Amino acid sequence: MSPSADGRITAERDAQATEQGTAELVKQAAQQVSELVRAELRLAVTEIKDKGRHAGKGAGLFGGAGMVALYGAGALIAAVIAALALVLPVWASALIVAGVLFAVAAVLALLGRQETSQATPPVPQEAAEGIKEDVNTIKERAHR
Repeated sequence: MSPSADGRITAERDAQATEQGTAELVKQAAQQVSELVRAELRLAVTEIKDKGRHAGKGAGLFGGAGMVALYGAGALIAAVIAALALVLPVWASALIVAGVLFAVAAVLALLGRQETSQATPPVPQEAAEGIKEDVNTIKERAHR
């Protein structure tokens, strides 16, 4: 064999070894990235479950607080009726308090209806329009 042929064979072997080494490194990197993503997903799921558990407990405690506040409001209403009963008959006191409560409920219902009408349709119209504008801009620039 000539020295130049021997050099070519060595260079080819080095190139093959480099290709195999690079391929192996790419394969290992892909596996490691895949394992890392899976580990991060498991961590995210665990974190979300933990936060969900706390949110559930918090919602339950808020519900309990609301129920106790409702009983408190009932007791306060009874006290107002009793106070009015000192100057009016009990039935008249209860009727006045009920009328005031119904008036407050009507105002709250009207405000709620107004807010609800502003929420329909439940489609993010501004975001959808923004996306359409972005798509049109990209199309225009792609044609240039």
